[in-house]
Amino acid sequence: MTVTDTTQRFSSRADNYAKYRPSYPVAVVELLTQECGLTPDAAIADIGSGTGILSELLLRNGNRVYAVEPNDAMRAYAEGKLASYPGFVSVPARSEATTLPDASVGFVTAGQAFHWFEPVATRVEWTRILTPGGWVALIWNSLQEDASAFAQGYEALLDRYSLDYHQVSHRNVEDNELEGFFGAGAWQLATFDNPQSRGWEGLAGGLRSGSYTPEPGHPNYTPMMAGLRELFDAHQVDGRVVMPTVTNVYYGLLSS
Repeated sequence: MTVTDTTQRFSSRADNYAKYRPSYPVAVVELLTQECGLTPDAAIADIGSGTGILSELLLRNGNRVYAVEPNDAMRAYAEGKLASYPGFVSVPARSEATTLPDASVGFVTAGQAFHWFEPVATRVEWTRILTPGGWVALIWNSLQEDASAFAQGYEALLDRYSLDYHQVSHRNVEDNELEGFFGAGAWQLATFDNPQSRGWEGLAGGLRSGSYTPEPGHPNYTPMMAGLRELFDAHQVDGRVVMPTVTNVYYGLLSS
């Protein structure tokens, strides 16, 4: 079945997403603290918050976090996991219409999500909800496909069996689009190593969490999983493989 509403692409994948998608290094919070003046008192809108992976990192810093997520299944996981944090607020809304008050947050973040948003309407909305001088941070974990033979094999597996991997990949967000969103010269990039050590279950669950991978019943699913098993067996050491991952943080102010 083709899902035309991008907010629903992860409905059947929320379980795998919550269990197997990696978090972000604490260095992300340290960067926002040192470069953008983030303090525990700041209110943050985490847009496209999904199962709450980035939201939890920010909540651990003591921040009040408005986790804005339109997908019911993804949002339910976040609510179950993060309800004990006093600063957690779950918001059933979209990036382009967050329902948050004007000038209500000092930061807007998006983890693994910005490439799903309509940029023009999103920029208008984020400008509205940010306080004057408020910061935006767009964050992605990204596999370094040329960093190892395993990573090259994993990328080849996606090329062969995925449904629309290259069409929806966050790698499609290019510098000129970021210039258009932030404003010319209004953003910076910081990159942190974030390698992921995975056993078979974590590797398979992480693959199944992608919106572009076939699900059980699709003709590509069984050969994809067989190929993944073969790749894992060829590269595992003591039952684990390392996915050479980096975290990219694009941060800046929305220029007028």
